[in-house]
Amino acid sequence: VQLQAFGGGLVQAGGSLRLSCAVSGRSFSSYAVGWFRLAPGKEHDFVAGISWSGGSTFYADSVKGRFTISRDNAKNTVYLQMNSLKPADTAVYYCAATKGPVGVLRYEYEYWGQGTLVTVSS
Repeated sequence: VQLQAFGGGLVQAGGSLRLSCAVSGRSFSSYAVGWFRLAPGKEHDFVAGISWSGGSTFYADSVKGRFTISRDNAKNTVYLQMNSLKPADTAVYYCAATKGPVGVLRYEYEYWGQGTLVTVSS
């Protein structure tokens, strides 16, 4: 399973971006997918996760009400719609996949993509 995240960029505070995570390999629909972010000087933080069916979603408190995770199993893609962005959201965003349930810790995910940089200016 290979993952590729894209869609990052520079946006002003209050703006929006949509990140995409394209997943290649068999049985994409059987994997839960999560988004994490890594800001300078910080640990990887869980941002959002979605179950294999898309029926369950999970969010970090810091992004609830602003970010929405979704998936299109026909396109092997998971999306992260980010609205009302804040400078504190500036980070490299990674997507990851697991055969298990959605987790909030890095070690719970077996497959990782490269990151995409999101920069929010004030």
